[in-house]
Amino acid sequence: MSVREEFDSWAESGRDKGMEDRHWHTAKHALARMPVEKGDTVLDLGTGSGYALRALRETADIGHGCGLDGAPEMVRNAAGYTDDEAIDYLVGDFDALPFADNSVDHVFSMEAFYYAPDPAHTLAELRRIIRPGGTFYCAVNYYEENEASHKWQDNISIEMTRWNRQQYREAFRDAGFHVAEQDTIADQDIEIPPAEAFPTDNWETREAMVDRYRTWGTLLTVGVVP
Repeated sequence: MSVREEFDSWAESGRDKGMEDRHWHTAKHALARMPVEKGDTVLDLGTGSGYALRALRETADIGHGCGLDGAPEMVRNAAGYTDDEAIDYLVGDFDALPFADNSVDHVFSMEAFYYAPDPAHTLAELRRIIRPGGTFYCAVNYYEENEASHKWQDNISIEMTRWNRQQYREAFRDAGFHVAEQDTIADQDIEIPPAEAFPTDNWETREAMVDRYRTWGTLLTVGVVP
């Protein structure tokens, strides 16, 4: 199954809003760190329901937000959730971004980058379209150190890239970015039951759940175009 087919089915079943609810726990902290200014152009790579751009319009008054997603149904839903002429959504591929050179101030991506068929090429494309001084805020929960996420590949037909922290930094630098920051953002919103409640449907031990949400959480890598 292709990325388009996989996520079209998610959108049709309403899972896009569920993704938004779960991702917001840590995405809100990553978005708050972005050095966006009034009037900036921001690309949301793998936009899903489009929540990130709506938040940036509300909190930072960005001038133009563009949400790109590989699934037409995701794009259709995102447009339906958004009543703002400064935000638009389009269907596109990560390996051929439909933007001119040096045309975007900042790029945000939450839980989407690892679906890129050629992540090194996607980074090169991002380096091409981001203006000097601009940033790429890449947030993922599927990465090597987060062992609880490894089983996700078994539940989806799309091949996912699982890098470790060092591989993210090296790939960013190889593409021409300066790595300004790398951090893990803990998910403090997920309620972790007491030890006697385990095992649950999803967790064998409380320690494993604490490790997933409080110790590792979301990996954020920030690249800056020199």
